[in-house]
Amino acid sequence: MSKESERVTRTGRIDPRIATAGWSVMPSAGVDISRSTDPAALTEFRTSDGTADYALCHLGQVRAVVEAKKLTVGPHGVLAQAERYSRGIRQIPMYQKRFGVPFLYSTNGEQVWFHDIRHELNRSRQVAGFHTPGALEELLARDVEAESASLTAAPQNAVLRQYQLEANVAVEQAIRERKRKMLVTMATGTGKTLTMVNQAYRLMKAGVARRVLFLVDRRVLAAQAVRAFSSFEAEPGLKFDKIYPVYSQRFQQADLDEGGTWSPNVMPNSLLTNPKLGDAFVYISTIQRMTTNLFGAEHALRQDDETADVDAEKLNVPIHAFDLIIADECHRGYSAKEMSAWRATLDHFDAIKVGLTATPAAHTMAYFENLVFRYEYDRAVHEGHLVDYDVVRVRSNVRMNGVFLRQGEQVDQVDTESGTRQLDYLEDERAFDAPEVERKITAPDANRKILQELSRYAQQHEREHGRFPKTLIFAANDLPHTSHADQLVGMAREIFGRGESFVAKVTGRVDQPLQRIREFRNRPNPGIVVTVDLLTTGVDIPDLEYLVLLRPMKSRILFEQVLGRGTRKGDRYPDKSHFTVFDCFDGTLIAYFQGTTGITVDPPEGDGKTIAEIIEDIWQNKDRDYNVRRLVKRLNRISKKMTGGAYDLFARFIEDGDLSAFAGRLPSLLRRSFSHTMKILRDEEFQRLLREFPRGQRTFIVAPGVVDYVSSEWMIKGGTGQKYKPADYLRAFESFLRGKVDEIQALTILLSRPQEWGAEPLTELRQALTGAPEHFTEANLQRAFQVTHHKALVDIISMVKRAVLEGSPLLTAEERVDATVARVMARTTLTDEQRRWMDYIRQHLIQNLSIESDDFDAIPVLSDRGGWRRANRVFGGRLAELLADLNKELVAA
Repeated sequence: MSKESERVTRTGRIDPRIATAGWSVMPSAGVDISRSTDPAALTEFRTSDGTADYALCHLGQVRAVVEAKKLTVGPHGVLAQAERYSRGIRQIPMYQKRFGVPFLYSTNGEQVWFHDIRHELNRSRQVAGFHTPGALEELLARDVEAESASLTAAPQNAVLRQYQLEANVAVEQAIRERKRKMLVTMATGTGKTLTMVNQAYRLMKAGVARRVLFLVDRRVLAAQAVRAFSSFEAEPGLKFDKIYPVYSQRFQQADLDEGGTWSPNVMPNSLLTNPKLGDAFVYISTIQRMTTNLFGAEHALRQDDETADVDAEKLNVPIHAFDLIIADECHRGYSAKEMSAWRATLDHFDAIKVGLTATPAAHTMAYFENLVFRYEYDRAVHEGHLVDYDVVRVRSNVRMNGVFLRQGEQVDQVDTESGTRQLDYLEDERAFDAPEVERKITAPDANRKILQELSRYAQQHEREHGRFPKTLIFAANDLPHTSHADQLVGMAREIFGRGESFVAKVTGRVDQPLQRIREFRNRPNPGIVVTVDLLTTGVDIPDLEYLVLLRPMKSRILFEQVLGRGTRKGDRYPDKSHFTVFDCFDGTLIAYFQGTTGITVDPPEGDGKTIAEIIEDIWQNKDRDYNVRRLVKRLNRISKKMTGGAYDLFARFIEDGDLSAFAGRLPSLLRRSFSHTMKILRDEEFQRLLREFPRGQRTFIVAPGVVDYVSSEWMIKGGTGQKYKPADYLRAFESFLRGKVDEIQALTILLSRPQEWGAEPLTELRQALTGAPEHFTEANLQRAFQVTHHKALVDIISMVKRAVLEGSPLLTAEERVDATVARVMARTTLTDEQRRWMDYIRQHLIQNLSIESDDFDAIPVLSDRGGWRRANRVFGGRLAELLADLNKELVAA
């Protein structure tokens, strides 16, 4: 434990931090604050209720009091002491009728807590440092109550959808409740950015926020956000950027859409380093650039598919530079380093923080604290803003059970450094588990047969819809010389036979990946793209219809982001009613994530601390037992990758260079001989060796002789998200109908009172079926009947009757109507004009399976020919009898 005294903490830690914020630290003795206008931090300031450690004074007033404690004391619990000093300073105005000073701080030199006590609902909060004099003057100048009233009175923008307005209302209510952190989750494709653009404008117009930071994790997303802000009509006839400046960083051509050119309004550094009352703007920045501005380039994150911002530099950015931060895709933080960078950047600013994501993670919820609004995928589908998905379960023995190689079998050994192959005959049998497929071994026959299954479904889709389905395949990896993505691209070009450009790879290893993504989105070719994880977020491909999962996944965030690529409604294809997911792991991916919660608890990938930091924590006795266990795991991980040469190098420090044995003995070694063991662990050369030890070359086998068995079947998605095999779905359908015969009047009419059939019973029947837990929609039922009975487009009447009456024929709507019309026409002789009208009626019946007199004046195919009056005259005033006969015969067939 540190023995640093409070005096040392104050002079060595607290004084410099106060001075950095623009306050001159000086003794209070002899200073008349009423005559002093320069900002000063007066030490040992006497009040009527004790002596404050610091009084921050400006323009003749005490603006804040600071309670200082030594390093080992937690500062949050001592804010009450600062409150006492505030009550002991008599100034006008008084806040809450008892506090003379509006702002309080407590600190131990490392942590700083702040409390604005002007309103009883304001809560204390940790801040990254002290506010500047200008920041406190700005806080004093603001009228939060008036701003809130202005926000309440502001009319909503009619462009937004209802759920987007609900999100804005929820955020604004949280702000009125003095909340500083909040989370908004909206399904991918539901307009999160538009919602937040409107939110930013409303808050800026009301004065609640003036300087807004919109934070993203890629420059291409920053460019998209700039367009969203600039094109948004905030007021009738006025775009957002004509009312408030929209600043950004510089962009590269690769960040822009095809043919896209514009000169961005580059953010002046002075707005970051010297924020002023009256400034009002939006700044759209990447997390990488902002991290560089705050902490230096060495702390910035790197994206594989983006070059660094060479013009970014470290700046002195005060904590009040922004008063609203919107963190887009705030679930980011797949690694401990990413999570740390996001958190450190957000924590630097004393601002209202709104997190925005489609896939909330546990660490995201923990940081933003208040989940104020949620718009989930199922609701978006129900309300018609997104499309649902079907599932095809693809079973591959290799994918599910792995690969077994027999003695004498011929394989190719791949040199993973050069890519050269060497033919080898196995001298003993070898077994590879399923997780090792595409990592240590590949069976080309498995990939080929899966793609052949995909081709079969794509051909059927093309026959039914007249277009090839835009297809995105997620491969296991894109490693040099053993790339699963490359193998799939080559095979798909051969199997689909539509030329080289029809199938493309888009990963971080291709030239201009963002340009390739735009080509996939905007052009007919490529029709198939193979990726690994580059197209999981921030990519809008509305016409995507097939998603193929050949990559194992354990992260719900990643899984939902992948599904989000297909959920948008079609752009060029407005008839896109759904997309299809091919789960190439026998449906286990869908089943696994179906059973998980909405907020994922995925641990971040990677290591939060270096080995050197863990060793130092052991030396300093910081949670020693835990860190020893942590170090043992790290050492064992290293030992599994070592070559024989690495053993020779480690032998300088440990017995026989056996790191695994050393790790196993480490806890007892530390207990028996702590100093000697720590001398080894802390040795710089030993630690360098732990980082740079000779590693064994990765091995990879191609097994061309392995024959896979691949099959597939459609899965039907029920209303609760449960997936059914088609036969099981039809059994559930049959069971539901048999249990409801006496409850659903439309069912009774269809089965035993056909003379009462019409539009109303048909509507009631459809509602009863779709409202069932299994969600018996016509599309789902038709898919199940097609797979099970090999009959496409079966009509709803046939499906219901077959489920209840065994042996009832399965007809399409056209077959049913043609048979009905033929029977009715056979009973009478029709004129040519009557025959023409019967053809119009036939067209309507095929689409609607019932007909009413009102339809003649409402449906174009009938109303355009003269409607009811004309048709009734043609049929000699007996049209009503004809319609009743047609409706009866429809269900009798």
